[in-house]
Amino acid sequence: MSGSLWLKPPASTPPLAAPPRPRPAPEVPAGPGPAPDPLDELAARLDAFVAAAVHPDEIAALLESDGMTDAHIRLTYGRNDSFALAEDLYARVERCHPEPPPRTRGGRVRAEGLGGCLLRGLVFALPGLAYVLAGPLLAAGPGRYGLPAGTVPLLAGAVTGWVWNQALSHRAHTWLGLGDRAAAARALLTGAPAGALAGTAVALAAARDGELPAAVFAAGQSLYLAAATVLLVLGRERALLAALSPLAGALPALRWDLPDPFRAGLPALSLAAAVLVAARALRPGTARGAAGRGGPPLGTSVPYGLFGLGSGLLVLDAGLGESPAAGAGAVIALTLSMGPAEWLLHRFRGGSLARLRTLTTAREFRRAVTGTLVLCLGGYLTVLLALALAATLLWPGAPWPAPERLLTLLLLGTVLWLGLLLQAFGAVLGAAAVCLLAAAAQTLEPAAGPLAAGGAAAVLAVLTRALLVRPTAHRL
Repeated sequence: MSGSLWLKPPASTPPLAAPPRPRPAPEVPAGPGPAPDPLDELAARLDAFVAAAVHPDEIAALLESDGMTDAHIRLTYGRNDSFALAEDLYARVERCHPEPPPRTRGGRVRAEGLGGCLLRGLVFALPGLAYVLAGPLLAAGPGRYGLPAGTVPLLAGAVTGWVWNQALSHRAHTWLGLGDRAAAARALLTGAPAGALAGTAVALAAARDGELPAAVFAAGQSLYLAAATVLLVLGRERALLAALSPLAGALPALRWDLPDPFRAGLPALSLAAAVLVAARALRPGTARGAAGRGGPPLGTSVPYGLFGLGSGLLVLDAGLGESPAAGAGAVIALTLSMGPAEWLLHRFRGGSLARLRTLTTAREFRRAVTGTLVLCLGGYLTVLLALALAATLLWPGAPWPAPERLLTLLLLGTVLWLGLLLQAFGAVLGAAAVCLLAAAAQTLEPAAGPLAAGGAAAVLAVLTRALLVRPTAHRL
């Protein structure tokens, strides 16, 4: 939801051994005696990396990444290819797995804490109270496509904001990962207002007669999404929570009717507070950066925007149930579950790294990672189910969800969690493609919702296991 979960400054990662460089065969010494074995020299140079490897394929990947060709390997080391050379290196060097680096007070520790992740889940869900307050003010009369009045411009603006801000947060996180917080702030300073303008323009274009109040609310929604993106990327969740605190006044609206000025004033107050806090957070980081430094390619952030589009459409489909009350429980559960989901992603990462340090065979590692994956996914689905049932009990007039609705929700949760996991490990393009196809299937044929979600969950499960059972996928 807020970019890659383990991007951090390169200085905090312990350096690996220097990669091998193809070099000419050593000259034969003039004196008597055998020539030194170049394989021994290579093993000594790569001792730290080879000792930490849990499978020869890791070593082969390092050799190939530096352009060591099979012809060079045959000429210099007398082995057929990089895999044969990697197996010999693996056999020559004793296993010695390094301890994890000591934790610092940086952003990663903050993100790994359960309290911090729950806080993020809360700030994801609290903006929903603005819809509870402003709902009666948005539009009158019947809406389009069987939806409540004013829904179309709201959805159009929201989806535009999700797409833009997912891509923007990835770009800003990339700058943070490079250790350039000022560049990240500048990216947010230019990208966040542009995203707010784009969401507003799309909402206004989608509005029809009688939906101007909904379009105005959608403009505020776009502005809030921009401000929230800034604060979440910069780690200011507590400031965002404070800005959202006026929305707690929406709780009485679940039971009683409230005056219109009250309904309009509380969301406006929260919006103004969020924008001011975001602007203040950006001020220290807008200084000019180092001259001539190129930024990360813009195209690398596009898949993250596409993943935001696919996952956003899937969540919207879950919220458009037989009635607004029926869909509200699903949306509340999904948004609140994003906090535990993020924590479980970090738990999976930590468990996998622990197995990488302690296990000595690829088979043991595959089995351990698969078990950790099943446990973390099962834990997330348990939390999601509990939140869905609790939201149904607390939401006035919400019908008890049918078994097929709960099954669809759990399948959707599987898709979202596995998609976030793939995104965190850099395989975002596959996750985005699967989510977009599932969302398209549900949009074109709503009755195919469970089938589309189930198919997407199965495909993502296969992709996730195929990627994450490889030790090289877990290298920091």
